[in-house]
Amino acid sequence: IREGDPLEIFTDKDGELIFKKYSPIGELGDFAAQICDSLKKTTDGIAAICDRDSIIAIAGGGKRELMDKPISLQLSEIMENRSTYCHSGADFVPVSAADEKYCVSVASPVITEGDVMGCVMFVSERGSARASEVEQKLTQTVAAFLGKQMES
Repeated sequence: IREGDPLEIFTDKDGELIFKKYSPIGELGDFAAQICDSLKKTTDGIAAICDRDSIIAIAGGGKRELMDKPISLQLSEIMENRSTYCHSGADFVPVSAADEKYCVSVASPVITEGDVMGCVMFVSERGSARASEVEQKLTQTVAAFLGKQMES
């Protein structure tokens, strides 16, 4: 949690306060999981959605290693660039700071009212083939759709 981050504040049954960083895209968790399932069925690839801090939905593999794990610094930088990233074969962008097995094949940032909220991506095991043009277009389409959903 950093200065200026929005927070959710809860109390447990014992009256203890719980502070949790608020994630607008995290509010779409069930919806994001359904989207990942659809992307997996369409492409047979590993599809994932993250907010600014962690993976919030994944389908097609790597769930145990990646779900709710913090995203890598490199993935965070991709989102900040505000454009679609495609693995070129020479570089390696880990999905999570906690795992080196999975890398980003293609990622498109989710942008709402000018702010980056997360990204939609296809993931592959390190050394696997690059993303197809279809996967690139799918991440861009889903990211734009989620951005519009969060505006309403």
